Amino acid sequence: MRPDTAFRNDARAKVTGRATYADDVSFAGMLHAVPVYSEYVSAKDVRIDAAAALASPGNVRVITAADVPGSATFGQIEKDYPILVSDRIRSWGDVCAIVVADTREAAKSAAALVRITATPVKAVLTIEEALEPGAPVVPSWSDSNVVTHHRLRHGDPEPLFAGCELIIEEDFSTQAVEHAYMEPEAAVCVPRADGVVEIYGSMQHPFSTRRFTAALLGEPLSNVEVYTISVGGGFGGKDDNAAAVCARAALAARLTGRPVKMRYDREWSMRETYKRHPYRLHYKVGVSSEGRVLAVKAVMHADSGAYLSVTPWVTWRSTAQCFGPYSIDNIHADVYGVATNNIFTGAMRGFGAPQVNFAVEQLMDMIAHKLKIHPLGLRRINMVKQDSVTVTGQRMRGHTVSLEDVMNQVVHEIGYRKKYETCSFGKSETDELYGIGLAISYRGASLGAEGMDFCGCIINGQYDGSILLEAGVHENGQGSESTMAIILADELGTDRKRIRYRRSSTSSIPDGGTTVATRGTIMGGSAVVVAARQYKELLQKHLAERLRCKPEEVTFHDDRIWGLNFEYNLTWEEAMRELFLQRITPYAFGTFQAPPVSWDDTNGQGDAYFTYVYSCQAVELTVDKKTGKVRLLNIVAGHDIGKAINKAMLLGQMYGGVTQGLGMALMEDFVREGGKSACLNFDKYQIPRTTDLPEMTGIIVENHDPNSLTGAKGIGEPAIELIAPAIANAIYNATGVRYKDMPIRIRPEDLA
Repeated sequence: MRPDTAFRNDARAKVTGRATYADDVSFAGMLHAVPVYSEYVSAKDVRIDAAAALASPGNVRVITAADVPGSATFGQIEKDYPILVSDRIRSWGDVCAIVVADTREAAKSAAALVRITATPVKAVLTIEEALEPGAPVVPSWSDSNVVTHHRLRHGDPEPLFAGCELIIEEDFSTQAVEHAYMEPEAAVCVPRADGVVEIYGSMQHPFSTRRFTAALLGEPLSNVEVYTISVGGGFGGKDDNAAAVCARAALAARLTGRPVKMRYDREWSMRETYKRHPYRLHYKVGVSSEGRVLAVKAVMHADSGAYLSVTPWVTWRSTAQCFGPYSIDNIHADVYGVATNNIFTGAMRGFGAPQVNFAVEQLMDMIAHKLKIHPLGLRRINMVKQDSVTVTGQRMRGHTVSLEDVMNQVVHEIGYRKKYETCSFGKSETDELYGIGLAISYRGASLGAEGMDFCGCIINGQYDGSILLEAGVHENGQGSESTMAIILADELGTDRKRIRYRRSSTSSIPDGGTTVATRGTIMGGSAVVVAARQYKELLQKHLAERLRCKPEEVTFHDDRIWGLNFEYNLTWEEAMRELFLQRITPYAFGTFQAPPVSWDDTNGQGDAYFTYVYSCQAVELTVDKKTGKVRLLNIVAGHDIGKAINKAMLLGQMYGGVTQGLGMALMEDFVREGGKSACLNFDKYQIPRTTDLPEMTGIIVENHDPNSLTGAKGIGEPAIELIAPAIANAIYNATGVRYKDMPIRIRPEDLA
């Protein structure tokens, strides 16, 4: 590996403005499409009057669910999401029609003329309302607003509470969060002469987009080809909705026979797209006088919004990690997904873990404070270690369980022990209160038991010695293509410049799963290794005679292919010519299957993940007593990611995740009032600015993971899931006031 060299295969194109995003794509004769919304939050008997819009200058067509040749609804688990509304509106973000016109301006003008009327239905707007007896049922496919329920039963906590030195019972809440990617959704769809519709879109998962589109068109998957292009951020947010935008544009292209572009305004994007799940969490924890957590009961409710999306998967991860990185012998947890008429919720970086960590890591500090045990000591008593058993009954073996080491490194770097003694705890001779706090976590890598996990890779050698590479993970802007290229160059011992990452499509490589769950490097990278090994075996077999050695004696390094004792060697150009003369195709396809996992959904027990990422983040801050304003001074983030493939890119992921996490902790709140929101742009939805960020230090801990063929695990989601509880703990240590709701809002009167 060459970990100290920063590398991005798309860097030059992006910094020079030459990278092609969906809105940059254009075709002759292209039409423009825009969505039409209603002002209803919940309604039935939907009627659409498009007469005025059809007469509008430049208008070509108004498309409704009645025009859909396939299914107007789809979804990843339950096919309940309306790509176009038929007769029932369940959310303010529902799209009722598509207006297609010669120009985007004409389409927007015509869309304003579409009239939508319906019969209002009582809206269910909170988890509490949804759970009331007799509440209106939101989902079309269920007779209850409880759309998923995961149980975890490990031991029996109830009889142990009586013998506990301390019983603590607390409630926490988290908010809906917008993904806030730079590029709103966009798609360009082109009907080809061979009957295939091409899609160029800003989406996270081309194969999911293909499924949404094929369902809407009522056509086979082979009739839809989705191309990979640059994506301006996703963070989990460009799956269902982005796929629906592509599908709508494809429908318009199919019905008009012309290329169609559909590009969202920021207001449409924020109105329609799914958010991070708001949670309500209740914990009862029993602890011994020595600080051992003896018993836990947890109940969580996640607001799923109007449609199911991936709520069962998000809440499953919350279940599997329901008491953080701690080994608890007796714990019961119930995690519910609850339907409301709010804009629906779905995948976002962290995927069910940030909400749980916000509660659990505060609980640990609260317990330490009440028992007068140091917060570090309490964590050491309870944290998972080598050969520990998790709350799901999984024995931690087969990889290095490094949580304590990671915490120790962060504690040392930030000087936690000495600084903890100087915390204000509400008392200061100045207007500033000082606090330091930390949080720890383990995060299951990749999908775990929530899905079947595998990925493929293609290596295609060219006559001139260059190499084409494709892997079944999608580039969302995070640098996965660069990582795959680095891994291949290392495996083949060749110069990175030889490798060209090929722009993939859904017709050129098999579905390798979506780029989620911190699985890109561990799954895609391992697939690259499998393909590279097959490729090398092919070359060894057919070049050994030329190199005057046995096949197993052929080696690859220093940008050449070598025989025994380095007596003979070939350049890559010479090697490729030799293969072509032998009529051998220098091509390999490799598939990596994740190691086995297990799960019993009746009791939440099993080997939930095949490996884990271990993390600790700490923060120093001050709180102004007069204003309640929080000023972040210093952040240290440490993560055991297995093996660093590209250290510069890895640190960038750490800092980006921390930035998003502090926004969630202190600022961001997609406020929903009456099922609607006024937070439809960044003038009202506040995200962190560079001036809000303190100095950050990233600590990369490397313990080669045997479950990964590269030794690497990942960093995408672990980076975001810890800083919020660390900030909450630091604020308590500064003010002496505990804040259990996100975002944290400090009022001056709290500090009086």
